[in-house]
Amino acid sequence: MTDVLSRIAALRASHDRLRTVAAPLTPEQVRGPGYPSEWSIAQVLSHLGSGAEINGLILDSGVEQTPAPEPEAFRAIWAVWDAKDPDAQAADALDSDARLVENVEALTAEQRENAVFPLWFGPADLATFVAMRLSEHAVHTWDVEVMLDPSATVLPEAVGTVLEYAKGLVGFAGKPGPAGRIHVTVTDPDAEYALVLGEKVALEPWDGGERTGELALPAEAFLRLLYGRLDPAHSPSVTATDVDLDALRATFPGF
Repeated sequence: MTDVLSRIAALRASHDRLRTVAAPLTPEQVRGPGYPSEWSIAQVLSHLGSGAEINGLILDSGVEQTPAPEPEAFRAIWAVWDAKDPDAQAADALDSDARLVENVEALTAEQRENAVFPLWFGPADLATFVAMRLSEHAVHTWDVEVMLDPSATVLPEAVGTVLEYAKGLVGFAGKPGPAGRIHVTVTDPDAEYALVLGEKVALEPWDGGERTGELALPAEAFLRLLYGRLDPAHSPSVTATDVDLDALRATFPGF
């Protein structure tokens, strides 16, 4: 349960960071580009706001053990947010996000222990539910912050949890390419992985064995690589041996 509480605390910290970054934005800034080139900052915030409402439905379903919300409910939420003007998207996103975080924080110990949440990949416990939201939230908060501060990094408290959650995403996010098995060493937090490339992409704990290359970088930077956000302009020092970093970036174009 300690892990659940630490993840909830990280989700709160990510919300607080988003509010610090987004609340002072001017109308011109919210209409400016976000890191994803197809979205404005307002649209990034709208995505977080609508996501908070959708996760609120999933939270209620898991706690109350009622049927999972239907896709029509999600589409209705997206339609409402898409119809808002940019100023409302930016302001309302912070309020919607705050409500979700507060509702997660208000769960009793019994609810934290017993709730089962209907996520897109199947039933999950609260730790996984929070990790899913944190992975989206921390990365999209960076999408906003980096447009104001090119040196911005993903919230440190979120990095370990998001990397753990990302193990289940890389198979969907990674594009097929030449086969390889890269030994990845990350720091802060320290960990070692096997990044498996080819027709199917996977991220596994490092257990030794064959390798086609080695990659050493901060954990925060590796997280952004997997999420398609480690372009040359936003890369720290990376040690790559027999690894084409640009080719690796193309494997993970982002989502």
